[in-house]
Order: sequence, then C-alpha cells, then structure tokens
Amino acid sequence: MSAERDIRRRPARAEATTHGPVPPRAGRRAPGRSASFPGVARQTREGAAPESATHCPYCALQCATVLSGGRERTAVRPAADFPVNRGGLCQKGWTAPALLAAPDRLLSPLVRGADGELAPAGWEQALDLVAGRLREISARHGADALAVFGGGGLTNEKAYTLGKFARIALGTAQIDYNGRFCMSSAAAAAGHAFGLDRGLPFPVTDLAEADVILLAGANPAETMPPLMRHLERADLVVIDPRRTRTAESAALHLQPAPGTDLALALGLLHVAVTENLLDTAYVQARTTGFDAAWESCAAWWPERVEEVTGVPVSDLRTAVRLLGGARRAYVLTGRGAEQHSKGSDTVAAFINLALALGLPGRSGRGFGTLTGQGNGQGGREMGQKADQLPGYRSLTDPADRAHIAQVWGVAADALPAPGRSAYELLDSLATPGGPRALLVFGSNPAVSAPRAAHVSERLRALDLLVVADFVPSETAALADVVLPVTQWAEEEGTLTSLEGRVLRRRAHLDPPPGVRTDLEVLHALAVRLGQPAHRFPTRPREVFEELRAASAGARADYSGISYARLDAGEALHWPCPSGDHPGTPRPFLDRFAHPDGRARFAAVDHRPPAQTPGPAFPLYATTGRVLAHYQSGAQTRRVPELMAAAPQAVVEMHPDTARRFHLAEDQLADITSAYGTTRARVRLTRAVRADTVFVPFHFPGAARANLFTGDALDPRSRMPEFKVSAVHVRPAGERP
Repeated sequence: MSAERDIRRRPARAEATTHGPVPPRAGRRAPGRSASFPGVARQTREGAAPESATHCPYCALQCATVLSGGRERTAVRPAADFPVNRGGLCQKGWTAPALLAAPDRLLSPLVRGADGELAPAGWEQALDLVAGRLREISARHGADALAVFGGGGLTNEKAYTLGKFARIALGTAQIDYNGRFCMSSAAAAAGHAFGLDRGLPFPVTDLAEADVILLAGANPAETMPPLMRHLERADLVVIDPRRTRTAESAALHLQPAPGTDLALALGLLHVAVTENLLDTAYVQARTTGFDAAWESCAAWWPERVEEVTGVPVSDLRTAVRLLGGARRAYVLTGRGAEQHSKGSDTVAAFINLALALGLPGRSGRGFGTLTGQGNGQGGREMGQKADQLPGYRSLTDPADRAHIAQVWGVAADALPAPGRSAYELLDSLATPGGPRALLVFGSNPAVSAPRAAHVSERLRALDLLVVADFVPSETAALADVVLPVTQWAEEEGTLTSLEGRVLRRRAHLDPPPGVRTDLEVLHALAVRLGQPAHRFPTRPREVFEELRAASAGARADYSGISYARLDAGEALHWPCPSGDHPGTPRPFLDRFAHPDGRARFAAVDHRPPAQTPGPAFPLYATTGRVLAHYQSGAQTRRVPELMAAAPQAVVEMHPDTARRFHLAEDQLADITSAYGTTRARVRLTRAVRADTVFVPFHFPGAARANLFTGDALDPRSRMPEFKVSAVHVRPAGERP
C-alpha cells in the first residue's frame, strides 16, 4: 500500500462550541485526557538529577529556576542570585512542573488511519510515512509544496536546525514561525532605527534605576510579573485602552481608543518639540532624519490627537514633561502597540519620541521592546523566519547566503529565496500554488492565528499535516501524523532572553519512553530524505557549535559564546564575536549599528485600522493575555491551579456597554465581527472603555478570540492586526 493511502482526508465540521478541550467530531478523536486521545498513558517515574539549574518554560524573562525530585513530584524554586527574577516567580513559573506529569502527555506517534482516527504507531512507521509522503508531494508539486511552521519557544538549537531542515532537506522557501505574530513589528522598526534588532539593548536590571518609564501597550504585571520588581522605583506612564494591573500602579494612565497608538505617539513627539524638550545636541550628533520625521508629525497638535485618541491634552503634556524632565527615562513597547496593520510605524513613532528626548544609546536611558515568547529573541535570529538565515543574516544578501552555504556544505544557489510570512503561509495552504504539506513544531496555529476558523479549514485541507508536540494541542487534533517530543525539563539547549543574554536550558528528567527530541526527529526525517547523517546532528552542544560558526560576523554574532562559558556562569549577551569577548549588554553606548553609527528617525503618519466601528459592528474588540495563562493555552490549560484561576474565556466590558446590549454579569455572549464569532462569559468592569471589549486569546473551540480577528497585515512586518476588530455583542445564540 502506498503512503498516500494510509492518510485519509480530514472531514469538515462546524466549529466547536465548548470552552474546554476540542470535542470529538465524526471520524476523529478529541485531544482530551488519556481516555479520549490514543497514545496517552500514565507515565512512570523517570530518573532525575538531584537538582538542576535551568529556566522557566514560559516568557522571555527566562526566570532562573532550580528543579528537584522525580517526574510525579518535581519541585521548583526560583534561583535567588539571577538578576532578572531575583528570587521570584509568577504563578505560571511556580506551577510549571505540573506539565511534566500531564495526564494526556503524548507518549507514542499517532497516525490517522483509514477510519479517519488517530491511532498509536511505531516511530519507524510514522517517520517512513512522513518522509514518503513528503517525497511524493515534492515530486508532484515541487519543493515549495512543502512548508514548515516553527515557534518562538523552541531552543536556539531547534530553531536553527528547523530552518536548515526546511531549506536543505526539503529545499523549500516556505518556512515561518509564530514569532511573526509577536515581535515582527518591533523588529522591523528597531532594525530600521538602530541597524540591529535586540528587544532590550540593555539589561533588565537597568530599569530598576529609572525615574520614569513609558509603557506603550505592555501589561507586565500580568504577562511577566517578576519584571515589576524592576519598575517599582519609576513613575510609570502606561498607554493601554484597558486599566490593567500595570495601569493601576502607574503615575499616569493614557487610555486611547484601540488602533490610535500611532496618532498618540505622533502627538507626544509634537509636544516634546513645541515645548522645547528636544535634545538638540543628541539629535545632531547621533541621529539622522529628524526633519522628515518632524514634518510628518507637525500636523498632530495635541487637540487633534485628543479628538482621534480620546486622550486629554493635559495628559499628553504631562506624559512628555515627565519623560523629558527625568534624568533616567525609558520608552518600552509591547504587543498592544505592535500587533496592528501599522505596528511597525507605531513602534517607529515611539522610537522617534525616544530619539528626540535623547534616550537610546545612553547609560541609564533607552528604548526597548518587551519580547513575549520564551525564546522570542533567539527564535527570530536563528533562521526559522521566512526571510532570514542564522545570525540575523539575510536570504537576499549574496555574502550572507555564501557564508551559510559554506557552513552547511551546500552551494549558495541551492538556498531558496524568501518565502511567505506566517499568516500568508497559513492562508495559502492547499490552495493553487500553495503548500500541500505542513510540518508544525512548537506552535498551535489553530488557536493562535488570526481568522482561526479559516486557518483551521486550511489545515484540514492539506494532503499532509504533521505536528510535533508534547501535548495534544488543537492543531495536533487536526494532524495526519503526531510526533511526541520532549519538553523543557527533559532537554538541553540554549535560549536568548529579552535582553539578548544567552542562557542554558538543562535537562532534569529523562524523556519518557516513546518520546524523542525535536533534533532527533529532524535528523531522522532528513536522513530519510537523502541527507547525510552528519549534516543534522542530534546533540544540542554540537548544533550550537555549528550555530556559532553560522552566526560569526553577523549582526547576531554568537561565535564567542560556548556551552563551557555559559556553564561557568558567564553572563553573555550577543554580539559576542570571540571567546575572550565579554559580550555586549549595552550595544549602542558608543554608536548605533548602521555604517555611519547614527540612529534613524522614521517619517510615519497615522492611518485608521482595517476595521473601524460602524452601525453593524459598533464596538472595538481587543485581545490579550491574562495572568494565569500563556499564549494559546495548550500548556497552561493543563495545569489545574491555573485553570482554577482562569477556567474559561471571558469578555470584559463596561457596565454601560452591557446594559446597551442587554447583557449581564456571567451571561454567555457572542462577540461577532465580519470574520467570525467568539463565545465568552461577560465580565463587567470599569477598567475598559465603554466603546471597547476585551477577550483573552488562550482558549479553544468557540472561545477562540481569533475567530473574530481579521487578516489585515502590516505592509513591512506582515504582522496581523490582532489588537483591533470591529464587533457586535449580543446574548449567545441570539440572531441579529
């Protein structure tokens, strides 16, 4: 029997309507607990080191932790001497060991059979099947009919190998990753302004000495609570359409309408210039492009900004005076400012403000972005992004292509061109000219992608969907083949934190029987596809040595970093170009990374979001995270303590809004846009504007917030517009 006949087309179905795990559908099992998902079994105790120093599996703070005990009783404590978390952890960090004994942990490959259901299979059978189908699809439709989707939580070694696998073993240009949904706008703006994209170009600890910090679209009190220890001294200026926990601790809260952050940033620069707070000497000595930037914002006088954003003129002036009058000040952006169809321009406008005040590249001052995912920084430097090669090298630069080709032992012209960005890749699946097969590592796009119902349909339409994961995610439930892989406490590797510091992840437990590492999976597939075995090593340390060579001389230069130096306790921030180099915690103190050493202002102008409220959809909807959960929730929804804290999706709305739309506390409501409907329980709060509702994006089925988000993309970063949708709200099931 051919490999093609072993996989059956996934039947279509209506979207799930529960708030828990995806329910069963005809011909397919659900990713529930062990009784309903094959290949899941009670795990036995595995050998464990007495104690292991490692880092939290969640956000980009990468808080240092110490693990002890076996699988069923793994204990965690924060490392007291690590400067970022300083002996603290958030609720997610404290409960992370619960993932190690998740009752529905994947312990065997799963293959969809003739009956349409996933069933346990041996590793050799599963890998042979995948490799055979990949060869058949490539032969029939070309190499770009194969695609790869990675994740910002993968270690540097896995991200590096995934990009190499896509471009050499598959020969495809079609690879991107979920970090496109996270940091791409900030990366585009920082790369233009500074010549280098490093989320924080200074250590987190520098923030502890700040007098004033402006946070644009960031809510660290819930998304990365240990960071708040470093913000206690500063007066915070928080820009957010919600009065978040972070905003509650602020000296000043600016509450603009969703989608107007760019107009607000232009207005802040206008105030800085007209009130003589411009650092003229700094602008002349260290920047270029100010005149064009000023021309683009000269029309954004404070009264006009108030009309567009709703932020009072007095608050605009107060914010700029606080920043301009501080000896130590910082401007930081987060996803709230970045996840827009004009996200790169919005970040650029906040960089313009910081440059005008003379902040970047000075000790005790600066501009930065708060990277979200655990390896969100390293993940975008190692080659799993559609247009990049390892070290932040470019696929369109002949010298960069030649360097990587030499390291990989292939001809430069064998490397493909840049491919589609994340959403464009998912949107093109199983369409004419689009990929027919997709391999997913470390991501759950059935929940996390915009237009989630549409993306799920595209995933179902594929000839082959392969998912490597350690729990049965919503995307795994759609797969033809599921490959069980190790998780954080079972693997070695490195990650790069939001401040550009490279950190060691250390294994505490042996993987359960039947589970392989991602590197072993990629090696096995590459060999089956005709690659020499030595080209895809399975030992993380060996991969890192190759990664060092690949990044040598590049913007993100890791060549001077080694496991030996990291294990010896050295704090190494890239770029680190030699074994005796101390690393670069503050890269811009002397010069910026452009050839002339100067930072660039950007001439940008405000434009409305793709969706604006009107008669049919009279409210704004915005999305984000809550304290107890992380990303798509595939991990945190399996931790009982976290589910007890936040068991289901809610829609936060102002009491006046609820009365207007005949809704009450705890009532199920439908939140509907032109793209789809999300169902969630009403939570009344005066923390949101009366024209805005908020829905967290961690929940599956009908509670997916991304059912109502649209497909508008930033023209530079290709970031989807997650943060603004025009919606109607009504009691669940009520017809318009």
